[in-house]
Amino acid sequence: MELLDKKHKIYLLDENNFDFPTLEMINDDLVAVGGDFHPQRIINAYENGIFPWFIDEYNHIHWFSPQKRMVLYPNEFKISKSLKRTIKNKGFIVKTNTNFEEVIKNCSNIKRKHEDETWIDDNFIQAYTNLFELGVAFSIETYLDEKLVGGLYGIMINDIFCGESMFSLENNASKVAFYHLCKQSKQNEIKLIDCQVYNEHLASLGAREIPREEYFKLLKK
Repeated sequence: MELLDKKHKIYLLDENNFDFPTLEMINDDLVAVGGDFHPQRIINAYENGIFPWFIDEYNHIHWFSPQKRMVLYPNEFKISKSLKRTIKNKGFIVKTNTNFEEVIKNCSNIKRKHEDETWIDDNFIQAYTNLFELGVAFSIETYLDEKLVGGLYGIMINDIFCGESMFSLENNASKVAFYHLCKQSKQNEIKLIDCQVYNEHLASLGAREIPREEYFKLLKK
Protein backbone atom coordinates (compact mmCIF):
# COMPACT_ATOMS: atom_id res chain seq x y z
CA MET A 1 0.00 0.00 0.00
CA GLU A 2 1.11 3.50 -0.82
CA LEU A 3 0.37 6.34 1.60
CA LEU A 4 -1.39 9.02 -0.45
CA ASP A 5 -2.15 11.51 2.33
CA LYS A 6 0.20 11.54 5.33
CA LYS A 7 -1.94 13.93 7.39
CA HIS A 8 -5.18 11.94 7.07
CA LYS A 9 -3.50 8.55 6.53
CA ILE A 10 -5.30 7.62 3.32
CA TYR A 11 -3.79 4.72 1.39
CA LEU A 12 -3.79 3.64 -2.24
CA LEU A 13 -4.53 -0.07 -2.39
CA ASP A 14 -2.24 -2.37 -4.34
CA GLU A 15 -3.67 -4.14 -7.35
CA ASN A 16 -1.66 -7.29 -6.67
CA ASN A 17 -2.68 -8.06 -3.08
CA PHE A 18 -5.70 -7.63 -0.86
CA ASP A 19 -4.11 -6.06 2.22
CA PHE A 20 -5.80 -3.23 4.13
CA PRO A 21 -4.44 -0.76 6.68
CA THR A 22 -4.71 -1.88 10.31
CA LEU A 23 -6.29 0.10 13.13
CA GLU A 24 -2.91 1.58 14.07
CA MET A 25 -2.43 2.83 10.52
CA ILE A 26 -5.69 4.75 10.08
CA ASN A 27 -6.93 8.13 11.22
CA ASP A 28 -10.01 9.57 9.51
CA ASP A 29 -13.17 7.83 8.28
CA LEU A 30 -11.82 7.45 4.73
CA VAL A 31 -8.90 5.04 4.98
CA ALA A 32 -8.14 3.92 1.43
CA VAL A 33 -8.97 4.30 -2.26
CA GLY A 34 -8.48 2.03 -5.24
CA GLY A 35 -8.41 -1.71 -5.56
CA ASP A 36 -11.25 -3.70 -7.04
CA PHE A 37 -14.29 -5.75 -6.04
CA HIS A 38 -12.60 -9.15 -5.95
CA PRO A 39 -14.59 -11.18 -3.37
CA GLN A 40 -11.52 -11.85 -1.22
CA ARG A 41 -10.66 -8.14 -1.15
CA ILE A 42 -14.16 -7.28 0.08
CA ILE A 43 -14.06 -10.01 2.73
CA ASN A 44 -10.62 -8.84 3.88
CA ALA A 45 -11.97 -5.30 4.16
CA TYR A 46 -14.84 -6.30 6.45
CA GLU A 47 -12.53 -8.48 8.52
CA ASN A 48 -10.47 -5.33 9.11
CA GLY A 49 -13.47 -3.13 9.99
CA ILE A 50 -13.54 -1.46 6.57
CA PHE A 51 -16.22 -1.34 3.90
CA PRO A 52 -16.59 0.14 0.39
CA TRP A 53 -18.94 3.08 0.20
CA PHE A 54 -18.85 4.66 -3.25
CA ILE A 55 -16.90 4.92 -6.49
CA ASP A 56 -15.68 8.39 -7.49
CA GLU A 57 -15.61 9.98 -10.92
CA TYR A 58 -12.15 8.50 -11.53
CA ASN A 59 -13.52 4.98 -10.96
CA HIS A 60 -11.71 4.64 -7.62
CA ILE A 61 -13.45 2.70 -4.86
CA HIS A 62 -13.49 4.57 -1.54
CA TRP A 63 -13.04 2.42 1.59
CA PHE A 64 -14.29 3.61 4.98
CA SER A 65 -13.94 2.82 8.66
CA PRO A 66 -15.96 5.37 10.69
CA GLN A 67 -14.42 6.71 13.89
CA LYS A 68 -17.87 6.28 15.43
CA ARG A 69 -19.44 2.98 14.42
CA MET A 70 -23.21 2.55 14.45
CA VAL A 71 -24.07 -0.91 15.81
CA LEU A 72 -27.02 -2.77 17.24
CA TYR A 73 -26.87 -5.57 19.76
CA PRO A 74 -29.73 -7.95 18.82
CA ASN A 75 -31.19 -7.98 22.32
CA GLU A 76 -31.36 -4.15 22.32
CA PHE A 77 -33.74 -3.95 19.35
CA LYS A 78 -36.62 -1.60 20.20
CA ILE A 79 -39.96 -2.90 19.00
CA SER A 80 -42.77 -0.37 19.25
CA LYS A 81 -46.41 -1.21 19.89
CA SER A 82 -47.27 -0.19 16.33
CA LEU A 83 -44.59 -2.48 14.89
CA LYS A 84 -45.88 -5.35 17.04
CA ARG A 85 -49.37 -4.77 15.59
CA THR A 86 -47.93 -4.62 12.07
CA ILE A 87 -46.07 -7.91 12.50
CA LYS A 88 -49.19 -9.56 13.91
CA ASN A 89 -51.89 -8.15 11.66
CA LYS A 90 -50.45 -6.74 8.42
CA GLY A 91 -49.91 -10.10 6.71
CA PHE A 92 -46.23 -9.73 5.85
CA ILE A 93 -44.41 -12.92 4.93
CA VAL A 94 -40.68 -12.93 5.68
CA LYS A 95 -38.19 -15.06 3.76
CA THR A 96 -34.40 -15.41 3.75
CA ASN A 97 -32.09 -15.58 0.72
CA THR A 98 -34.81 -16.24 -1.85
CA ASN A 99 -34.46 -13.03 -3.88
CA PHE A 100 -31.10 -11.44 -3.07
CA GLU A 101 -30.52 -9.66 -6.37
CA GLU A 102 -33.96 -8.01 -6.32
CA VAL A 103 -33.34 -6.83 -2.76
CA ILE A 104 -30.07 -5.10 -3.64
CA LYS A 105 -31.57 -3.65 -6.84
CA ASN A 106 -34.44 -2.17 -4.83
CA CYS A 107 -31.95 -0.78 -2.32
CA SER A 108 -30.12 0.89 -5.20
CA ASN A 109 -33.29 2.80 -6.09
CA ILE A 110 -33.68 4.33 -2.63
CA LYS A 111 -32.24 7.83 -2.22
CA ARG A 112 -31.40 8.91 1.32
CA LYS A 113 -31.49 12.36 2.88
CA HIS A 114 -28.52 14.57 1.95
CA GLU A 115 -27.60 12.25 -0.97
CA ASP A 116 -28.04 13.23 -4.61
CA GLU A 117 -27.83 9.62 -5.75
CA THR A 118 -27.34 6.13 -4.40
CA TRP A 119 -23.85 4.64 -4.05
CA ILE A 120 -25.16 1.19 -5.05
CA ASP A 121 -24.34 1.10 -8.76
CA ASP A 122 -23.99 -1.89 -11.09
CA ASN A 123 -20.49 -2.58 -9.74
CA PHE A 124 -21.81 -2.92 -6.18
CA ILE A 125 -24.75 -5.04 -7.30
CA GLN A 126 -22.49 -7.47 -9.13
CA ALA A 127 -19.92 -7.56 -6.31
CA TYR A 128 -22.40 -8.40 -3.57
CA THR A 129 -24.33 -10.81 -5.79
CA ASN A 130 -21.03 -12.65 -6.23
CA LEU A 131 -20.64 -12.74 -2.45
CA PHE A 132 -24.17 -14.10 -2.13
CA GLU A 133 -23.35 -16.90 -4.55
CA LEU A 134 -20.30 -17.69 -2.41
CA GLY A 135 -22.49 -17.94 0.70
CA VAL A 136 -21.04 -14.80 2.31
CA ALA A 137 -23.83 -12.27 1.66
CA PHE A 138 -27.43 -12.73 2.81
CA SER A 139 -30.81 -11.10 2.40
CA ILE A 140 -34.01 -10.95 4.42
CA GLU A 141 -37.11 -10.19 2.37
CA THR A 142 -40.59 -8.99 3.27
CA TYR A 143 -43.52 -9.95 1.04
CA LEU A 144 -47.11 -8.78 0.94
CA ASP A 145 -49.61 -10.53 -1.32
CA GLU A 146 -46.67 -12.45 -2.82
CA LYS A 147 -44.95 -9.21 -3.84
CA LEU A 148 -41.50 -8.19 -2.58
CA VAL A 149 -42.13 -4.95 -0.65
CA GLY A 150 -39.12 -4.63 1.66
CA GLY A 151 -35.88 -6.14 2.81
CA LEU A 152 -32.24 -5.77 3.67
CA TYR A 153 -28.90 -7.35 2.82
CA GLY A 154 -25.43 -7.65 4.29
CA ILE A 155 -22.54 -10.04 4.82
CA MET A 156 -21.48 -12.27 7.72
CA ILE A 157 -18.01 -11.89 9.22
CA ASN A 158 -17.53 -14.45 11.97
CA ASP A 159 -20.42 -13.70 14.37
CA ILE A 160 -21.10 -10.14 13.18
CA PHE A 161 -23.71 -9.32 10.55
CA CYS A 162 -22.50 -6.34 8.54
CA GLY A 163 -25.65 -4.68 7.27
CA GLU A 164 -25.38 -2.81 3.98
CA SER A 165 -28.75 -1.36 3.05
CA MET A 166 -32.51 -1.80 3.34
CA PHE A 167 -35.58 -0.68 1.41
CA SER A 168 -39.31 -0.43 1.93
CA LEU A 169 -42.14 -0.11 -0.57
CA GLU A 170 -44.82 -0.51 2.14
CA ASN A 171 -44.95 1.16 5.54
CA ASN A 172 -42.77 -0.72 8.05
CA ALA A 173 -41.72 -3.42 5.56
CA SER A 174 -38.01 -2.82 6.19
CA LYS A 175 -38.59 -2.64 9.95
CA VAL A 176 -40.24 -6.06 9.81
CA ALA A 177 -37.20 -7.44 7.97
CA PHE A 178 -34.90 -5.83 10.54
CA TYR A 179 -36.95 -7.33 13.39
CA HIS A 180 -36.50 -10.78 11.87
CA LEU A 181 -32.78 -10.13 11.41
CA CYS A 182 -32.50 -9.45 15.14
CA LYS A 183 -34.64 -12.50 15.95
CA GLN A 184 -32.49 -14.76 13.76
CA SER A 185 -29.33 -13.18 15.18
CA LYS A 186 -30.33 -14.12 18.71
CA GLN A 187 -31.25 -17.64 17.63
CA ASN A 188 -27.89 -18.11 15.85
CA GLU A 189 -25.72 -16.39 18.47
CA ILE A 190 -24.79 -13.47 16.22
CA LYS A 191 -23.44 -10.98 18.72
CA LEU A 192 -23.64 -7.76 16.76
CA ILE A 193 -25.27 -6.08 13.77
CA ASP A 194 -22.97 -3.52 12.16
CA CYS A 195 -24.99 -0.57 10.87
CA GLN A 196 -21.89 1.41 9.80
CA VAL A 197 -22.90 5.07 10.23
CA TYR A 198 -25.47 6.97 12.28
CA ASN A 199 -28.96 7.68 11.10
CA GLU A 200 -32.10 8.51 13.04
CA HIS A 201 -34.08 5.54 11.73
CA LEU A 202 -31.54 3.03 13.06
CA ALA A 203 -31.24 4.91 16.34
CA SER A 204 -35.00 4.64 16.81
CA LEU A 205 -34.66 0.86 16.51
CA GLY A 206 -32.02 0.64 19.22
CA ALA A 207 -28.75 1.11 17.34
CA ARG A 208 -26.04 3.25 18.92
CA GLU A 209 -22.57 4.53 18.17
CA ILE A 210 -19.45 3.00 19.69
CA PRO A 211 -15.80 4.04 19.21
CA ARG A 212 -13.97 2.49 16.27
CA GLU A 213 -11.49 0.89 18.70
CA GLU A 214 -14.30 -0.91 20.54
CA TYR A 215 -15.75 -2.19 17.28
CA PHE A 216 -12.36 -3.56 16.26
CA LYS A 217 -12.07 -5.41 19.59
CA LEU A 218 -15.47 -7.02 19.00
CA LEU A 219 -14.50 -7.87 15.45
CA LYS A 220 -11.26 -9.56 16.46
CA LYS A 221 -12.70 -11.69 19.29
